[in-house]
Amino acid sequence: MTHLKVRLCQLWKMAIHLQLMPVLESGDDPLIGGQAVIEGVMMRAPHSYCTAVRKPNGEVVTQEQTISRPSENRKFWGWFGVRGLATLGQAMKLGFKALQFSAAHAIDEDEEAAKNESKGESGEKKSTEIPGWMMALNIAFSLGFFIFLYKFVPLVAATQIQERTGWFEGNFGFSLLDGVIRLAIFLTFLTLVSRMKDIRRVFQYHGAEHKVVFNYESGKPVEVANAQAFQTFHPRCGTSFLMVVMIVSIAVYAFIPFEGFALRFLSRIVMLPFIAGLSYEVIRFASRRGNRVMGWLVAPGLWLQRITTKNPSDEQVEISIRALKGAMDLEQEQGGELIVA
Repeated sequence: MTHLKVRLCQLWKMAIHLQLMPVLESGDDPLIGGQAVIEGVMMRAPHSYCTAVRKPNGEVVTQEQTISRPSENRKFWGWFGVRGLATLGQAMKLGFKALQFSAAHAIDEDEEAAKNESKGESGEKKSTEIPGWMMALNIAFSLGFFIFLYKFVPLVAATQIQERTGWFEGNFGFSLLDGVIRLAIFLTFLTLVSRMKDIRRVFQYHGAEHKVVFNYESGKPVEVANAQAFQTFHPRCGTSFLMVVMIVSIAVYAFIPFEGFALRFLSRIVMLPFIAGLSYEVIRFASRRGNRVMGWLVAPGLWLQRITTKNPSDEQVEISIRALKGAMDLEQEQGGELIVA
């Protein structure tokens, strides 16, 4: 595998993972949460995080860093309506850094080939870190792909169906049709990418992350045997949050009075931050109303996790535990005290 192919492999994996990032990370502001990355897991505590990745040669590398909650830096980010955006924004930022770290280390190539082909004429090893401009281009492409697939395509399809059949009259009917099409596209995309070997491994790491979080929350010693006894479906998963976002978006779009295609499309882009913040508040409210209300709200996401999580191997659980241990150790070094949720 040439150095160019390594780069292309990294960018391809990054592009797919960027589309899956909202599914793979925690959807709220947990005491302990995480995200699956390429051949590894990122675990975060309130003021620290750790990413653990297994390289092709079996070596485990980690990246640890202290963090602070947005509301601790500026009280504004703790206000109703914006705290969700702050929490999700930080989660995406940390998730992206973890994904970038994993892409630079978990390259799917033979160890000897890596040693031979990653050296230039001078014999010096070439860096596997993705250049900044490539990352920026990848992010721009991923964002454009997201808007095209989940905003433009459903709107076009719903408009054509309404014009040709006369069904789903009114803003609510149109918004419902648009939302159903969007959900169908999302489920189709997840089903298709889940058949890819690399993505299936990521979904196994996703399951490992959930098992270890369950293990930690149970109060039992965090070890492979204990973690493997838990299920892979977790109510605080980003998959559940994303399902809530889709449901809330149907209700929000129903109140937007625009009828022209251009204005409808523009409103769906502009309203994204508002819908994300509102969805966060909906989940926060439901969690305080009791297990029954919260159970109804996260049920679709738990069902969807049958696709986005797979049973992990012991080695994958070990990586997740290593990430959790790194985050907890760093948290305790700062004087933090972790409390079981």
